[in-house]
Amino acid sequence: MKNILVTGSSGFVGKSLIHSLILSNKYQKIYALNRRHSHTLPVMVEQLVATSENVFSTPIPANIDVIVHLAGRAHILNDNVQNPLEHFRSVNVQGTLELAQQALENKVTRFIFISSIGVNGAFTTKKPFDETDQPYPHADYAISKLEAEQALKELFKDTNTELVIIRPPLVYAADAPGNFARLLRLAATNVPLPFAYLNNKRSFVALENLVSFIETCIEHPQAKNELFLIADNEVLSTQQLVSLIRKGMRRKTNLVYIPPFLMKLGAICIGKAKLYEQLFLSLEVDASKARNLLNWMPPITADDALEKTGIIYLERSE
Repeated sequence: MKNILVTGSSGFVGKSLIHSLILSNKYQKIYALNRRHSHTLPVMVEQLVATSENVFSTPIPANIDVIVHLAGRAHILNDNVQNPLEHFRSVNVQGTLELAQQALENKVTRFIFISSIGVNGAFTTKKPFDETDQPYPHADYAISKLEAEQALKELFKDTNTELVIIRPPLVYAADAPGNFARLLRLAATNVPLPFAYLNNKRSFVALENLVSFIETCIEHPQAKNELFLIADNEVLSTQQLVSLIRKGMRRKTNLVYIPPFLMKLGAICIGKAKLYEQLFLSLEVDASKARNLLNWMPPITADDALEKTGIIYLERSE
């Protein structure tokens, strides 16, 4: 039975992963590396509380078999720091490398790094992203994730520690943070939203599906030293996305048509060009490698997961 260390265990994905690992009853010990003690983690999880401001320099136990590295500096909606890229690098690259160096010294068998589809690019045009594409990160966050991937590959090269890299697109659930949380708040109103007749193609991944895939990568021997792009099986337009969420919320779809070029112009004028990309352009992911190499299938469909998201969000709001 393996001993698992999860970083970012108090975050959106980390909390769900910890819960699922416990329910599986497959693991001898589950550790959580946190900046401070968390009162929300189950008592059977052993917490490693940071001994300094640099969380990832905190000593880890010598008996760890697998590290799932979720923690990092994520997208900041209103980032006012002077040099955002350097802030991303200090956590997502240097911090990750410090943890990875400990993994190497402690002979950790497998290091699973959760990266981002943003490493591939901000949108797709002619074909879905896959693992063979040349990276083309646009945002500082994605640049730092790519640099971390490259540094990890170099560190673990010709060692016995196996590296697994996972690049998910937007991860959704009722308690998702960031722009998806904003979309949920809008969907919960009766405000008409400008997505009618919008036929873009976007890949997402339900929280349950991402957690399931991470668990597969903990166990599956064929995941060794591989890169995976992961997503739900279904590709949706923003129109379909909002319609499914509102269906779960028992709301009318209530979508209106506004020419995309007007939406783009408006988004640029208010400094929200990135938000326009996320809502109106396509970002399609080919996740066939994950299915074929690891024989993995998402446990929940996008339709069911999005309706469930709407239902849970509404219940928590009432």
